Amino acid sequence: MTISKHLLASAASLALLSTAVAAQEFTFRYGNEQPESSIRSQSMIYFEEQLEERSGGRIEVESFFGGTLGNEREMMDQVTSGLLQGTRGGFFADASGAFNIYQLPFLVSGWDEMQCLVASDFTDGVQARAEANGYHIPATGISQGFRAYTTNVRPITQVSDLEGLQIREPQSDLMIATGTALGSVPVAMPFSEAYQAFQQGVIDGQHNPPQNIWDFNIHEVQDYLSLTNHMTGPDPLIVNLAWYESLPQDLQQIFDEVAVEALAMSDQLYREAETAVIEDLAEHMEINTLTPEALAEFQDRVQPVYQQMIEAGHFTAEDVAAARAAAQSCG
Repeated sequence: MTISKHLLASAASLALLSTAVAAQEFTFRYGNEQPESSIRSQSMIYFEEQLEERSGGRIEVESFFGGTLGNEREMMDQVTSGLLQGTRGGFFADASGAFNIYQLPFLVSGWDEMQCLVASDFTDGVQARAEANGYHIPATGISQGFRAYTTNVRPITQVSDLEGLQIREPQSDLMIATGTALGSVPVAMPFSEAYQAFQQGVIDGQHNPPQNIWDFNIHEVQDYLSLTNHMTGPDPLIVNLAWYESLPQDLQQIFDEVAVEALAMSDQLYREAETAVIEDLAEHMEINTLTPEALAEFQDRVQPVYQQMIEAGHFTAEDVAAARAAAQSCG
């Protein structure tokens, strides 16, 4: 065979290979614990539609909502093993311990600062740390809004009202440390189990953003809602790194672009819905807010949590200062 024929044969092989790569299809299996009607799930339906369309069908998305594949802990483990390719939920610290910074009580003053923080270069750096643990984080949102307490015993109007109450906490050392600092008795359990626990009288209360309280029908089994707004958290899209790296570069770019849009959409919808959902909850629950004096007492009581988390190695004091600076950089 002549050199020219060798070259032609090689070119033909490369063309076939290129065509095969271009035609290769990938499946992104995703799950979260919230029902399909929730904002988190609806933003991922948008993600599914846009990713399939913009990839020309080369990425197929299979979405599972309502905890059909397990609770948040179980789905996070499935992403780690590759059984699932992506999830959103409360175990973001598996990806990067620095995500715990976003949950620090009273880290930010409200929605504006938190939206500034998740869109910052600081957050880009936190996301990048996840690669060392086997995850790709293309975007981070806000975890459904700012947390409020619900109880059956009494409204939370001051810190002393939490004293001795059995409060459901996420399976997170930061959350448990915060609950302990406020005088409650933390009971770690998946949120999907809280409704039944209230019915059985196992726990007295819990805390979550109003939207999550509504989505999980907590208003059916709790009497009081206290708008403490004491913390929020990050909502990263957590993706199995090996799966992401198997994508061609053009699909990686499309995937990341759609993820950023979906998380921004999620944040905006949660923010817009917050007032309305509180009004809905008011039809079923007694609602109160904190006085400035009570708020100051809450803020004082949780200060030791910062040092505890620094000593646990999740992040440094410099990280906390950088996060606060990033949150205030949009003003």
